[in-house]
Amino acid sequence: GILIPGGFGDRGIEGKIQAAQYARSRGIPYLGICLGMQVATVEFARNVCNLKGAHTTECNRDTPHPVISLQEEQKGVKDMGATMRLGSCNSLVHPGTLAASLYGGAKVIKERHRHRYEFNPAYLEELQKAGLIISSVSEDEGLVEIIELADHPFYIGAQFHPEFQSKPNHPHPLFSGFVKASLQSKATGSA
Repeated sequence: GILIPGGFGDRGIEGKIQAAQYARSRGIPYLGICLGMQVATVEFARNVCNLKGAHTTECNRDTPHPVISLQEEQKGVKDMGATMRLGSCNSLVHPGTLAASLYGGAKVIKERHRHRYEFNPAYLEELQKAGLIISSVSEDEGLVEIIELADHPFYIGAQFHPEFQSKPNHPHPLFSGFVKASLQSKATGSA
């Protein structure tokens, strides 16, 4: 499988987007964490929705399709020191999704965040019509927390950081699901 972790900035961003495309188009298990979810969104917008030049405003402020951007209330903030979304937040998990299955049918999950950029809600409907599934949103603001694809063995992007709650004797369900899907893919030679 392919795991793209969190990070900041544009170093290697196009390679990460290509890795997300490779996983999506070849049925390879994919787990995107924070920036990894964001590059999966950019890749989907570019290559499935044909939104040429789609990007995150973190890397391209002049993108014609800012599918990942700052939250509206933070766009005018000059001092970036206190603009991150930090800490634990409740999220609603939509039933019938891979995320719901991985979380054992839980309707509400609590995950930890450390990021500034978010899925741009202006593109929500267009990406969903093309097949992107929004499987979890924040309880308070309805921000996109987990994305996935239906016709893929395992393709999940999480805006939060599951590694913050994973323990050696109790791995986070996204990691367990990703490892299981990767082993299955290897065993069947499907990737």
